[in-house]
Amino acid sequence: MENTQENLTVIVADGAFPTHEIPLSFLKRAGKIICCDGSSGNVVAAGFEPFAIVGDMDSLDESIRARFSDRIFVDSDQETNDLTKAVKWCAVNGFIDLVILGATGKREDHTLGNISLLAEYARYVKVKIITDTGMFLPFLQSTTIPSLARQQISIFSIDPQTEITSAGLVYPLKKAKLSNWWTATLNEAIGECFSLEFNSGRIIVFIKFPD
Repeated sequence: MENTQENLTVIVADGAFPTHEIPLSFLKRAGKIICCDGSSGNVVAAGFEPFAIVGDMDSLDESIRARFSDRIFVDSDQETNDLTKAVKWCAVNGFIDLVILGATGKREDHTLGNISLLAEYARYVKVKIITDTGMFLPFLQSTTIPSLARQQISIFSIDPQTEITSAGLVYPLKKAKLSNWWTATLNEAIGECFSLEFNSGRIIVFIKFPD
């Protein structure tokens, strides 16, 4: 692959395989592609080669198993999902700048679970989920986020008692407690950045790609 970024590791989960140019560009630039076992067939079919395949291997195609037998890492833990297994495998092996693709689509329960897990992963890796419509970013402390004017922003709080104050959004938050996931959705950035201030807790921000 040309123009790869050696420190960029892309994990491909077994949701909907990306079709938008932005998530696909991350695949093209990835220094390493880590597949959850069920996603490996789509990755190979799209012309990419997995650096590692991680999971319980219950969804691994036999032709993929034979072709890439030297890079299969079995994790049979049934108390967590294959995406978490892949993230933990990356962290153990020193790959801590992660982009996750294929984490949404197919099943809504998997989608919600994968998005919420970002707040756990952020404790030990730098991570974001990229979809065909935008990206999910987790934060454990106050932050300033680059944006475009009128770019659509949604904010989710894992901890409903977290008080969030914003600057640079059309609909400002002032020590707002987000008691439900819809509460701070469909906001807009005013300019080239916006900030979120909170003293504790975990939040996840969705930034929509421009149309």
